[in-house]
Amino acid sequence: MEKMIQIDRREVYNGKRVHLVIDKLKTPDDKYVDWELIVHPGAAAVIPIDNDGKIIMVRQYRNAVDDYVLEIPAGILEDGEDPKLCAYRELQEETGYRSDNMQYFYKFYSCIGICDEVIHIFVANGLSKGKQNLDEDEYVTVEKYDLDTLINMIFKGEIVDNKTISALLAFKNQHSRFINA
Repeated sequence: MEKMIQIDRREVYNGKRVHLVIDKLKTPDDKYVDWELIVHPGAAAVIPIDNDGKIIMVRQYRNAVDDYVLEIPAGILEDGEDPKLCAYRELQEETGYRSDNMQYFYKFYSCIGICDEVIHIFVANGLSKGKQNLDEDEYVTVEKYDLDTLINMIFKGEIVDNKTISALLAFKNQHSRFINA
């Protein structure tokens, strides 16, 4: 299958969290189309597992749903930042925990139809408790759950965040890879 060819990119908006562009593309049959795209620096997210096998989650306010949402810790990559370093940073900032064993799990596009954001998922073991270091606009509480409870919460509609659903379902399938790792 022939690829589309990008002819031009026009910036529409460049904000703190959103960068919107319109790409002019040439189709394989020589037509021209405009596609809107949210350009994103990417993110890292962590499934932190404490010494009792509980998964450490964060509950934080999300404007899109005007409510507090239960999620795995995550954050946006800083310019040129290695995803693993971002995962370490966000784990400590949001939960107060540090890890001596951060393992790469997988990556995915969060909303491929309109956004180029790639989220890198990690699993963290060997946790030690420290102090949260939240951004000024973050209001986060830390909660702990066993994996089966979290999976049940997904299917009851109590967990609605895509990265968290994806990560927990993948982890349910592959968690034996990370036990005693």
